[in-house]
Amino acid sequence: MTNRFERSLDIKNGRVDMTHGSGGRAMAQLIDQLFAKAFDNPALAEGNDQARLAIPAAGRLAFSTDSYVISPLFFAGGNIGSLAVHGTVNDVALSGAKPLWLSAGFILEEGFPLADLECIVTSMAKAAQDCGVQIVTGDTKVVEKGKADGVFINTAGVGLIEAGVDLSVHNIRAGDAIIISGTLGDHGVAVMAQREGLVFDEPVLSDSAGLNGLIEAMLASGVTLHALRDPTRGGLATSLNEMAQAAGVGMRLDEAAIPVRAAVRGVCEILGLDPLYIANEGKLIAFCPAQQAGKLLAVMRGHVHGHEAAIIGEVVEDDHAFVEMTTTLGGHRMVDWLAGEQLPRIC
Repeated sequence: MTNRFERSLDIKNGRVDMTHGSGGRAMAQLIDQLFAKAFDNPALAEGNDQARLAIPAAGRLAFSTDSYVISPLFFAGGNIGSLAVHGTVNDVALSGAKPLWLSAGFILEEGFPLADLECIVTSMAKAAQDCGVQIVTGDTKVVEKGKADGVFINTAGVGLIEAGVDLSVHNIRAGDAIIISGTLGDHGVAVMAQREGLVFDEPVLSDSAGLNGLIEAMLASGVTLHALRDPTRGGLATSLNEMAQAAGVGMRLDEAAIPVRAAVRGVCEILGLDPLYIANEGKLIAFCPAQQAGKLLAVMRGHVHGHEAAIIGEVVEDDHAFVEMTTTLGGHRMVDWLAGEQLPRIC
């Protein structure tokens, strides 16, 4: 988009002020020189208050929205900007849809450094490009200092579900295998470490990533996929309890099969946390008939975001919809819903 203003933003030293949310020249300058420049695409360049989009083929639309209030804004492996793209892309893709378009709404705190905002916006643009989606519309508001903790972001996403694709928790059946796409707890521990100033011998990076490419490969494999879910807030344990309750089935997990990095496990042991309840932002849970699980696992392991995938359990008949686990010691225990909040503001 052509810059309409002679004066340039002082990205290096400038800060957000109330005029950037006033609807006047300063706000238009911020939008033109930062947001529109980073997210440039034909739909956004029209400059309307809405995006006019051509639906590429017949089918159903998937639509999702999420808000991001993570603290700190920057963490090992990402920041609030990349997370806001990955999280909404994944929510759309887990329905079996191909994500196409995002909106982005920013609530900025007065005094926030423009250099940090540029970094966040640049990260969002790169994440969107990597995921093959466009940020086509958005909004910016500014609130007084002390009212927003820097930046809050809302993203909404739209995608197309092709005919014949039907992923739903209600498709889960006894006899299904439960597969996780990789190690648990990386995101939550990375954010906590940044927040608390913890240093590890082996750095822990957030797993924040767009999973639509992995999901496309899974759908193209020919395997009968029943349902997908991403274990974000509340972690694997809470996600499985939600799905078991909705599907009216039980689930049995094998603790020894559940992948957790040694550094994450060590931090959890020291702090009294359970990796099963820690948030992930680049992992998915898949359900498919057990006899097809080996084929699906091989497809997932062939993708960069699934190379540590593992079969971690099975679906069973259970009117109580309990999730249980065989421990590494050979015993059994309930895997209940998360009570309270282990790590607040991790997304």
